[in-house]
Amino acid sequence: MVKLWSMKWQLMLYFLASSLLTLGILGFAQLYMPWETAGGGWKFGLAVFAVLLGQAVGFVASRAFQRKVDVLHIAMLQLAKGNLKDRIQIDPIDSFHPVYKSFNEMAGALEERTRLLQEMGEERSVMERGSVETAVVEERRRLARDLHDTVSQELFAIHMSASSLPKVIGHNPDVASQLMEQLIQMSHHAQKQMRGLISQLRPIELDGSTLEQALEKWFPEYCRAHELQGRLDVETEQPISEAIEHQLFLIIQEGMANVVKHASATEIELQLHDSGRQYVLQLADNGKGFERSAISSASHGLSTMRERAQKLGGDAEVLSGSGSGTTVRVRIPKFVKEPKGEASL
Repeated sequence: MVKLWSMKWQLMLYFLASSLLTLGILGFAQLYMPWETAGGGWKFGLAVFAVLLGQAVGFVASRAFQRKVDVLHIAMLQLAKGNLKDRIQIDPIDSFHPVYKSFNEMAGALEERTRLLQEMGEERSVMERGSVETAVVEERRRLARDLHDTVSQELFAIHMSASSLPKVIGHNPDVASQLMEQLIQMSHHAQKQMRGLISQLRPIELDGSTLEQALEKWFPEYCRAHELQGRLDVETEQPISEAIEHQLFLIIQEGMANVVKHASATEIELQLHDSGRQYVLQLADNGKGFERSAISSASHGLSTMRERAQKLGGDAEVLSGSGSGTTVRVRIPKFVKEPKGEASL
């Protein structure tokens, strides 16, 4: 409370200094200048000078306080972007000392809670991986749903078209030729969908290799299977924990599946960088995109990616627009593991 009052007193001192300077100029003029005989121009000029001087003092004061507010604003923006380790340098004699101190304490508490949340998420992820039976059932359901929504419907359409082909050939050869072309296209699309499902049935093994090494093998194969031009850019300075690698790969799988199912894209770029304070995963395609208000069948996949990121104290951001492609950006805070018994309280 005392420090907060010091800030108010500093503002009052600026105001008092401005007032004293103005009164001093006017008093000096009254004592040492023939005020009664001075012309109107002198009086007007002196008054303008006094007002400008007061405004100059006020401007300097407001700029000083604006800079302090800007420092706080920038720190808040960094915190909102996930840079949880950023702190404001504090000068003990600064009038903003209590505000900056409160912000640093809040940021420290948020960092600690997020670190604990990430550790809990990692432990939960490991436990979930141990539930092999549940995972197998879930995967079977997903594959059954994908088979029904894609290959099964494609094969049914091919069957109906092929059944009508003999009659069409006898009555209208030109239409039969068009129908034959449609059959070729549908069979090609069904084959593409089946290759994608087969590739998903061969999950990569992260044991004994890093996520970067695994992606270098899996990503090009997946792109080839779905006729995508892919660009992979992975840079991590330090090893990523097994739990985080597992969740990141599941997010990548979900994102790639969404691109194949909904985006109608021809190019895709996958980036994974270690910024020093957080892991940033970005998946961008050149597909048809969508408006935020029109999310329908893709919403489940997007929410799943967001939930996986939140398990580790992070978040997922989706940027898209009709006709402008889609970018999914995931940020996971990075914490240095401390030896047991040495963690700060």
